[in-house]
Amino acid sequence: MGTHHQQRAAFSDEQGDVALIDSRQTSPELEQSWGRSTNRRLASRLPLVWHDPWKESATNEYPQEACTMRIVTLLVVAVVSLVPSLGRADDSLARFKGGIGVDGVSGAPGTDPTAAVVSRNIVRGVQPAGAAWVIAHLAADVKADGHITADGRGLIFSAGNTIGTAVVLTPTGGTATLQVFATLICENVAPFVERNTKPVPLSADGDFRINDVLSPPPPATCNTPVLCNTPVLLIRVAGGGSWFAAGIQKFDEAD
Repeated sequence: MGTHHQQRAAFSDEQGDVALIDSRQTSPELEQSWGRSTNRRLASRLPLVWHDPWKESATNEYPQEACTMRIVTLLVVAVVSLVPSLGRADDSLARFKGGIGVDGVSGAPGTDPTAAVVSRNIVRGVQPAGAAWVIAHLAADVKADGHITADGRGLIFSAGNTIGTAVVLTPTGGTATLQVFATLICENVAPFVERNTKPVPLSADGDFRINDVLSPPPPATCNTPVLCNTPVLLIRVAGGGSWFAAGIQKFDEAD
């Protein structure tokens, strides 16, 4: 008998709780009059229906401060990740992507089929090669301290008896390969200063790589760290010193 009354009482309480919930849904004013104990009692019985707003606020006592801390952390990470890229951009003195093969003649004034006067393609005091050359690929990066890396592909004759290769004929009819070096010239008016690397081998199909330090180093003053606003990069043959190819300057930072 006692058990039956307890079940009826529990059922009555549950009905009352449900009624309170229904009243809360239809009457916002009633929700404001409930105490904290009533809300928690309902939440313990109906965990999937009710949630305790006091418990939620207790787990996030300072939500605005936490959000601010997350924003500050993200800003710090962004600045730290940006600093190395800025350092790399400032450290680079000049970049070159692409190259131009030498043509021994830079100009021939007049309209006659045969020019009486021609201008040799002399670049800042450096003589051109006697034969024409082409280059398929050239990429070079010059740092402010004079360190230079250069990668060349397909630097070959575009005229003559060994056209399509980078080999030269010997007096006995054999062939030989050449060596090349890089020259950076910053001055655009005389006197010009040639800043050179040491020679490296040029393969028969025209490939070479340079990883060296220019000598002498690029110019610098107290007010301006490096003065090289209009650089020219020449790939030259060891021994004679004439230029075979010139780099195409890269002005933007995108790849």
